[in-house]
Amino acid sequence: MYFPKQYRNHKLVYILIALELPLIIAILTFTGIAAHDRYRTKLWQDGYENGFNSSPTREVYAAANYESYSTPKVWDSFTTNWNLVIAILSTFIMITKLPLHVLRLLYPIASVIVHIGLVIVYCLSAAWQAGSDTSDPDHRQSGPPWYITKSCSVAFEPGNVSYCQQAKALFAITILIIVLYAVELGIAIQNCFITKEERAERDEEREEKETMKAYEDMILKSPSMIPMTPGAIPMTPGTGTYPYPRSPMPVMTPRSLAFNRLDPTSNDLPLREHFTAPAPLAVQQQEAVASGSIQQPQPQLYFPPPPKKAKN
Repeated sequence: MYFPKQYRNHKLVYILIALELPLIIAILTFTGIAAHDRYRTKLWQDGYENGFNSSPTREVYAAANYESYSTPKVWDSFTTNWNLVIAILSTFIMITKLPLHVLRLLYPIASVIVHIGLVIVYCLSAAWQAGSDTSDPDHRQSGPPWYITKSCSVAFEPGNVSYCQQAKALFAITILIIVLYAVELGIAIQNCFITKEERAERDEEREEKETMKAYEDMILKSPSMIPMTPGAIPMTPGTGTYPYPRSPMPVMTPRSLAFNRLDPTSNDLPLREHFTAPAPLAVQQQEAVASGSIQQPQPQLYFPPPPKKAKN
């Protein structure tokens, strides 16, 4: 199966990467602030004071009474660490993805695999952030936590209003980046399938390569085109003991072809009789002596040098 190695719409990918940059910076900032339980337990306790969810001390009470207890995902420290890890991972992927796309090395099939993983990890993050809390029968929270479904002004502690806004913003950015990664995934999947025009162009290029390969093989297998093959070595009289058979035809090379064309008996040069090369000087002197028309050299006149100025 053939997969294209380039995107058909490179500019669109650049636009999506430019939209991804501010979202990555924002989610990296909010997850960094929320790390190390900056406000998770505070929002949990604030929700219990308002009667929205269970109490953070429920875990301690269950451990003291030897009861099994599982911390809800929405209040678990694993969710906070998960969000921070995937934010860092997304940052490195974006930093790597941009130069690879500039160099045309980001293949669509590789982009499909990467973005499928990103969509999955962020969907888990969003599901855990909006998870329910049914650990306390008296304070059951069947839907998302209160900081998502309610206004932050209902916080029991006024100092938790800003933390509520940060948690709400982190959830909103998570949803936005899921949508963006889904769009990039769809574009990558679309570029994995070639069109009819691309298929015809690819078939034409393959036929040209096959034709050139067949022509090269024919040239290499032809004895008259290889200088060192027995068929290409000219045979001379008296070499009957030569181990290879005589070539049926003389080998034609560009040099031999040029000599044949410069043969004086050749008739393919119509202006040969009009222009002749000058004879050498020695030949001209011999012809002059034979004809008796050689001329004696003329005596050269002597001109004395001008007198020098006398010194006083």
